[in-house]
Amino acid sequence: MTGEIGLFALILAFAVALFQGTVPLVGAARNDAALMAVSDVSSVVLCALVTVAIVMLGHGYVTSDFSLLNVWQNSHTLKPLLYKVSGVWGNHEGSLVLWVLILAIYGAALAVFGRQVPPALRARALAIQGLIAAGFLAFSLFTSNPFARIVPIPAEGMGLNPILQDPGLAFHPPCLYMGYVGLSVAFSFGIAGLLGKEVDATWARLARPWVLLAWCFLTAGIALGSWWAYYELGWGGWWFWDPVENASFIPWLIATALLHSLRVAEKRDTLKAWTLLLCITGFSLSLLGTFLVRSGAITSVHTFASDPARGIFILAFLAVVTGGAFALFAVRAPRIRAEGLFEPVSREGALLLNNVFFGAAAATVLLGTLYPIFMEVAGSPPVSVGPPYYNSVFLPLAMPALVLAALGPAIPWRRADLPGVLHRMRFAAACALGVVVLTAFLHRDPGPLALAGYGLAAFLAAGTLRNWLTRLRPGLDLARVLRRARGLPASAHGMALAHLGVAVMVVGVTASSTGRVDLEQVMHPGDTLSLAGRTIEFLGVENIEGPNYTALQGRFLVTGPGAHTSMLWPERRAYLASGTATTEAAILETFAGDIYVVLGDPVADGGWGTRLTFNPLIWWIWGGAFLGVLGGAVSIAERARPRRARLRSPAAQPA
Repeated sequence: MTGEIGLFALILAFAVALFQGTVPLVGAARNDAALMAVSDVSSVVLCALVTVAIVMLGHGYVTSDFSLLNVWQNSHTLKPLLYKVSGVWGNHEGSLVLWVLILAIYGAALAVFGRQVPPALRARALAIQGLIAAGFLAFSLFTSNPFARIVPIPAEGMGLNPILQDPGLAFHPPCLYMGYVGLSVAFSFGIAGLLGKEVDATWARLARPWVLLAWCFLTAGIALGSWWAYYELGWGGWWFWDPVENASFIPWLIATALLHSLRVAEKRDTLKAWTLLLCITGFSLSLLGTFLVRSGAITSVHTFASDPARGIFILAFLAVVTGGAFALFAVRAPRIRAEGLFEPVSREGALLLNNVFFGAAAATVLLGTLYPIFMEVAGSPPVSVGPPYYNSVFLPLAMPALVLAALGPAIPWRRADLPGVLHRMRFAAACALGVVVLTAFLHRDPGPLALAGYGLAAFLAAGTLRNWLTRLRPGLDLARVLRRARGLPASAHGMALAHLGVAVMVVGVTASSTGRVDLEQVMHPGDTLSLAGRTIEFLGVENIEGPNYTALQGRFLVTGPGAHTSMLWPERRAYLASGTATTEAAILETFAGDIYVVLGDPVADGGWGTRLTFNPLIWWIWGGAFLGVLGGAVSIAERARPRRARLRSPAAQPA
């Protein structure tokens, strides 16, 4: 019965989404307050209905209701409860319901917390959200029904893909979807602004917190996915330029450019057409990523489906949404006038140039992702585009973007003196030069990548700290410094944290890419080797049993400085339901880096293939991502500060 309740909730949600996508648009065109108010109520109702649907699907997973085809294909009675719950979105049909739920949550949040948005703009934006939800609900109902029944009812399920049975994958997809789908709010604001001709500084100020929220979730989702790939897939890396990795990274690049562009539009009332273009492009690329994951056009551990019919549906929906949006932009954008003028050497100019680098980087990654598909359609032999291409085209675009990230806050708005800007950055330049010299001194042959990476990280970090401290004007009076810190806009603190996070991440990327040490060999019980100043002894292998798998578990004794010892237990698992084998790496985290151990196949003489890796400073990558997300969260808090200030002011007190 729960399956029928969930299906009925999805059908009602589809009807509500169609209603939400049409009536408020008519009300905004007629300036009818009653019809526009419908958007708020319908958004909340839509969210409630989709919540009922996903709860019913989750009930089927938790109770192992194998009469539901989706549950039978992706669950098992022996599966731990956490993975039964995460199995809801660990497949195509369930993940699509989660997609629509997050879209509905954003719509309901805009309806409830977006009261400061003008009624016409809010009604149009929520109507666009409703139309997008209707499209995905139609996709779910007509091609990917999550509540389809199976007769006769099987006694046992097929189980979830073993590599998805991991805590990282339980939280990574929802977090990533919060970022993916969150860009729909920017898209809806952009289309609503074009329809109502309301694109100005106020529009940018109202749209920016929603883009920040989506950017934070997208950053966290990508970082979680990278962390999961590092410790779960057993290859010791954190990024492989996989097509589906790229499908999340490309919208992140555009969202980052959009954040900076919205800042210019808000402060200087310029770059408005460019900002609208980024609003449309960001969500369009999210839809493109959805197509790649679900169409079977690419093969990856991340893909959900390989049904061409589903791919055609999404491709048609993508064409309608993006084609209509770009057509509207082509008609309305020429009428949008930029009020603020600026010189090339100015903060606006620096942010615009940075946007160009972000856009070019997104284009090169997109080309590398789609090129194999284009070649296959053209009838050419299969080709693959790997890390050498991306490293050669992406890094030259990322490096100047890092330089501009440090320079931008030091450049005044509208017009600046280039020698004066360079003079203000002399401390950062000196720090970068010192780090380059120190790197060359500590390493015999560091290579140009190491020198450039550490130097750019030092330049960005020193420049960010210098600009931040300049605004605080630190002195001996700590209380005065704290008052100045509270007086600064939250976005100033958030920007500093985010830029510092990027610098920290660059250090981690550089160290793990240029200083990594790999040792592959056959080891017998009692064999030892040295790695990163530690002695590692192989003690042997034993059989263990997990809740729904059996495993061969290796035992490695690691002896570090001061005779400190640690044990590592890498595993080779075989899951009972599917017989699928997976590799579980063992990781010893140290201040200098990670000792990463993988147990391979047995050999005839009683030895075992082993791979030991030292990844220096690799945790700085995810630490930098955390700082970036924290900076975004601090910037979002800026919206509440003016309201509190008004409440504290004498003029706000009743007579």
